[in-house]
Amino acid sequence: MRTVAFVEGVRTPFGKAGDKGIYANTRADDLVVKVIRELLRRHPELPPERVDDVAIATTTQTGDQGLTIGRTAALLAGLPRSVPGYAIDRMCAGAMTAVTTVAGGIGFGAYDIAIAGGVEHMGRHPMGEGVDPNPRIVADKLVDPSALVMGQTAENLHDRFPAITKRRADEYAAQSQERYADAVKAGKIGPELVPVAIRSELGWGLATEDEPPRPGTTVETLANLKTPFRPHGRVTAGNAAGLNDGATGAILADEETARELGLPVAMRMVGYSFAGVDPEVMGVGPVPATEKLLKRTGLSIDDIGLFEINEAFAVQVLAFLDHFGIEQTDPRVNPWGGAIACGHPLASSGVRLMTQLSRQFAEHPEVRYGITTMCIGLGMGGTVIWENPAYDGSDK
Repeated sequence: MRTVAFVEGVRTPFGKAGDKGIYANTRADDLVVKVIRELLRRHPELPPERVDDVAIATTTQTGDQGLTIGRTAALLAGLPRSVPGYAIDRMCAGAMTAVTTVAGGIGFGAYDIAIAGGVEHMGRHPMGEGVDPNPRIVADKLVDPSALVMGQTAENLHDRFPAITKRRADEYAAQSQERYADAVKAGKIGPELVPVAIRSELGWGLATEDEPPRPGTTVETLANLKTPFRPHGRVTAGNAAGLNDGATGAILADEETARELGLPVAMRMVGYSFAGVDPEVMGVGPVPATEKLLKRTGLSIDDIGLFEINEAFAVQVLAFLDHFGIEQTDPRVNPWGGAIACGHPLASSGVRLMTQLSRQFAEHPEVRYGITTMCIGLGMGGTVIWENPAYDGSDK
């Protein structure tokens, strides 16, 4: 097996879904095209014809997110017609699965270089648009009906883990907003963003920063928000990610090929794992996925120096941290904030996690291993462990 390198990841600024969002008049496939073009622009040392495949994920594969978007976006981005592409779907872990899928091809020797990413335009295509779930799913009691509503699954998770109170969820959410705001001020978030031309009633503009963040959020302001999924519940718009639009993309390569072409190596893939859980508590998915992968790689949770955990809901992150005995204020966990602040355009988010981890690795040569992990709708979790090529041997 060959070593899989994460060369670089980029993303569009994330927008709020809806008529007033920055991407209300922007096509989903154009967001992907922008990302692919930016990757090629940043790496002129990569001959476009050397790209072996383009895997683009989206949860709702219809309209401007349909038509085998990996192939159409590759053509629209100007890649040679000899470069194939495809679409992939694993709900929120779509981009993560795009990365692990092409990584398998690279490790096996079928590819040398590939582009993987994801897009979700939730303003144009709300989650579940056009789907027709088999009635047996509920009629035969294969799953609880709440499994089809992500906010209700988060409430179920609070039920299962009563130690994770609404107060704790709000405290974590406020922390995410604060860490994100600090990262923006410090210039840590920004270099990976691709400016996108946008159109509104006022004319043309340029999206250069994330739209969802709410700087200055406090636990006190979060305490007064409504709980839309259950009367007197614990999940609110403040301690969960919003509905968002955006795209991500990354270059993956065989490390030897990357060195040969002069491409940077930001991370090395150690391994990945996906696991299933009860669909009605899908937020706990990262726990078995991580346990499975740690066992497979021979590592322990103590070997992990940085964690990028997707913040679909605060309760889901806290369930992971509690399970592994990690404090919710631990500076190793989402040090630049997360999806509660910057947004979660479903299938695109996995590469955002990887991109941030790769840039954190460069700042922390004392850290050897890092994790990207996320819960996945319908009862799954996904985890990838990465190795820091800048590791200097000074710590784990």
